Amino acid sequence: MKIRLLFFALFFLPVFLLGQDQASADKIKEIVHKIDDLYRSNTSYAEMEMQIVTPHWERTLKMKAWTEGLNKTFIRILEPAKERGVATLRVDREMWNYLPKTNKVMKIPPSMMMSSWMGSDFTNDDLVNEFNLLDDYQNKLISPDSARSDLYYIQSIPNEGLPVVWSKIEIAVRKSDYIPVQEKYYDDKDQLMRIFYYHDIKMLGGRMIPAVMEVVPQNKEGQKTVLRYLDAAFNIKLPADTFTLRNLHSQ
Repeated sequence: MKIRLLFFALFFLPVFLLGQDQASADKIKEIVHKIDDLYRSNTSYAEMEMQIVTPHWERTLKMKAWTEGLNKTFIRILEPAKERGVATLRVDREMWNYLPKTNKVMKIPPSMMMSSWMGSDFTNDDLVNEFNLLDDYQNKLISPDSARSDLYYIQSIPNEGLPVVWSKIEIAVRKSDYIPVQEKYYDDKDQLMRIFYYHDIKMLGGRMIPAVMEVVPQNKEGQKTVLRYLDAAFNIKLPADTFTLRNLHSQ
């Protein structure tokens, strides 16, 4: 009997554990794929409202945005009136801003990528981020001390040489549908720098997505940016000149 048990331990238990590891890897891949594709598609259009809150002032911008795949984004500000027509174009890792008051197009240099976009807690780098978690990060399931039983927790560490500023991202998703509820971003000193909160999950453009994204920087007390999706459409036909410098001047 002892020999049989030893035989089982030596030969069958490793196969059983390998099956568990594969199941875990498949689950991680499925979760990360859902996160990557949550707001992405071949093309998309969205109407949004961005509320910027600081200890000293508060303002709200209304805008429209178009995307194509991972590498093209166009955003135009609609309100307030004094900023109407301000536009941002991103193609691959290059980015331009158009200022209607001066009728000038300004290319954003690499040194300004971590600067605030429109005074918000989003950076220019957030807009040009063309990487995805599945291909460009090493992902694993983790169990934080404060873990909730209804959530999965993923830790994502960028592949070596990836030009990103975050050393790791920790993402909490609902077990029921893998929709994210929170993301934590850490710098190269392992300090928590900002938290994304996702709220108001509902159907928009035929997809169940969080309609509200709240960014809270951890080094700026009393400050946050809240992005609300008012309408959205995915995999739609866009005009051929959508992602061009000429389109920046259009009103």
